[in-house]
Amino acid sequence: MSFGKIIVTVGMITLFHAAYSAAQHRSYLRMTEQEFTNLPMDILIQTLFALVLTCCGVCKVVGSFREIRAVADLENRTWDSMNSRTSFYVFNHRGKKLFSEE
Repeated sequence: MSFGKIIVTVGMITLFHAAYSAAQHRSYLRMTEQEFTNLPMDILIQTLFALVLTCCGVCKVVGSFREIRAVADLENRTWDSMNSRTSFYVFNHRGKKLFSEE
C-alpha cells in the first residue's frame, strides 16, 4: 500500500470518527434536553484536520497533474501530428465491391 493511500485511509477514518462524535454530541444534547448551538471545538478541529489530510492524500495518490492550458500540450506536437485525424480514416467502404473481380 502506498504512502498516499495510507494517508487517505487515515483521513477517512478520522473523518468518520468526527461524524460519529458529532452525532453522539447531538444525541447527548437531546438526552439532557439542551439546545444545540454549535459543535464543540475539538470536533470542528478534528473534521478540518481530516479534510485536509484526506485532500493531501488524494493529491498524492493521483500523481502529477497536467496543465490546464491547451497550448502546453500542443507545444510538443508537430504540425503533421496535429493535422492527423485518425477518426476519419475508413477502410471498410464500398470500394471493395466496386473493384472486386466477382
